[in-house]
Amino acid sequence: MEAHYRNHGGDTSFSSLRVYLNSLSHTPSRFSRRAISVSTSYDEMSRVRAVSGEQMRRTLRWYDLVGLGIGGMIGAGVFVTTGRASRLLAGPSIVVSYAIAGLCALLSAFCYTEFAVHLPVAGGAFSYIRITFGEFPAFITGANLIMDYVMSNAAVSRGFTAYLGSAFGLSTSEWRFVVSGLPNGFNEIDPVAVLVVLAVTFIICYSTRESSKVNMVLTALHIAFIVFVIVMGFWKGDKKNLTRPANPENPSGFFPFGASGVFNGAAMVYLSYIGYDAVSTMAEEVRDPVKDIPMGISGSVAIVIVLYCLMAISMSMLLPYDLIDPEAPYAAAFSKSEGWEWVTKVVGIGASFGILTSLLVAMLGQARYMCVIGRSRVVPTWFAKVHPKTSTPVNASAFLGIFTAALALFTDLNVLLNLVSIGTLFVFYMVANAVIFRRYVAVGYTRPWPTLSFLCLFSITSIVFTLVWKLAPSGSPKWFMLGASGVAAIAIVQIFHCVVPQARTPEFWGVPLMPWTPCVSIFLNIFLLGSLDAPSYIRFGFFSGLAVLVYVFYSVHASYDAEGDGSLDFKDVESFEGINRILS
Repeated sequence: MEAHYRNHGGDTSFSSLRVYLNSLSHTPSRFSRRAISVSTSYDEMSRVRAVSGEQMRRTLRWYDLVGLGIGGMIGAGVFVTTGRASRLLAGPSIVVSYAIAGLCALLSAFCYTEFAVHLPVAGGAFSYIRITFGEFPAFITGANLIMDYVMSNAAVSRGFTAYLGSAFGLSTSEWRFVVSGLPNGFNEIDPVAVLVVLAVTFIICYSTRESSKVNMVLTALHIAFIVFVIVMGFWKGDKKNLTRPANPENPSGFFPFGASGVFNGAAMVYLSYIGYDAVSTMAEEVRDPVKDIPMGISGSVAIVIVLYCLMAISMSMLLPYDLIDPEAPYAAAFSKSEGWEWVTKVVGIGASFGILTSLLVAMLGQARYMCVIGRSRVVPTWFAKVHPKTSTPVNASAFLGIFTAALALFTDLNVLLNLVSIGTLFVFYMVANAVIFRRYVAVGYTRPWPTLSFLCLFSITSIVFTLVWKLAPSGSPKWFMLGASGVAAIAIVQIFHCVVPQARTPEFWGVPLMPWTPCVSIFLNIFLLGSLDAPSYIRFGFFSGLAVLVYVFYSVHASYDAEGDGSLDFKDVESFEGINRILS
């Protein structure tokens, strides 16, 4: 059996160029073996986890997770994406965009919570997909997650520069300098953003518990500033700004760009809710996952939805939407009000705190994702190592911190945001599908094809609805097709619910109203994906193609070697608690 896995006398696939080239010739057979190989929950919690050497300490409680969730989400959305989404896409109805994106995030949060309680490891969505659909889908998901975090952190750090400048009365151009030889979108050098990213990287390398304490302090200060901004906005604002633009020639009303503008705005501000995903990666460091994780993830999302909506209304009341500054909307809104310029500095300081907390939490999350991906051997195990003194994944933290800083140095905010939104929606879509598959399919005990067929059919129906909404001209035929697609989607879910029994019932915490809740999440994610522009899909396809190449030329061979020497153990049948009782 050993010879089945080894090349030329037991050498690994990367021991020499000759052996590597020989391994490449076996790529199709290795891909077919490894691509859909499913890991087990037991292995993820034991053998795979042991690759890191030292274990991460369980020091976090539910209030730490709520603080991390709020700190991770609030700041990136309101203080970076709101101005751009309101000015260009949604207008005053940006509050509805935030509510829709928040609903989508809350439903996805339920899916994350069920997995995190069952599998409290640091891998988040990567681990969830790996134990459900296999190694290759998990790798593509993990690659997109890392891309999301690095891109969003780079975007947020550049937003920090804008707000820090407003706190000191300086324009963004005074903090950055332009390099004429670089293309537009990549030619504004931002050294402040680099320094911020490197400082946060040092903190997260030092200690998770200390990082949580720093986050709690910054989050408390930030919430105080948020309440201040909300109160000032409602006090100083004018309700007429919710329906009247400054320029009469621009579209007016609460929905100046119609329903499409609302959903386009929702797709952009969905970046605001990526923080709860980072909370799921802290599951390995939570004292009582069963009690703490549901409160931490869902609780933080619910609180942030309320705060986002209140802040969006506040901003829309302060200024007509066509006067909102896309870069720093709140600071600019107060600066244009006579006698209220001092509030600009307060907002700038508060936004800076919020952006620091979101950076801190997101960089904690991206390091833990990379750590667990390293444990699976699809990237070098160097990333999986946990430092014996700090109990943190220092290698992954330092590498991604430097990579993020390099992007933040020169990449424009708008280039980053569109790419992040599409990657985030794709990952959340995958997790919603995975939670349905895992509830209804017990590998080796039940047939997977009814559930897979349902998931494919429901996704196709959702895509049809989205395409009709996006492309069909207004009129009765469009509404008829939308109604028919909606009825078909509901009928598909109801038939599946009545015909296919669940293979397992979660022992501790489960998504309510299965399969309706994750199906709504799937539909909303697809619908929001349809609201993004074509260049976003081109960049997403290019990056996903690079991820496929990495898997084909490195990852599949590395994991194949690991399976051969016993470091990874993939089973055809996963044993899980209570399966005989559930199926009997």
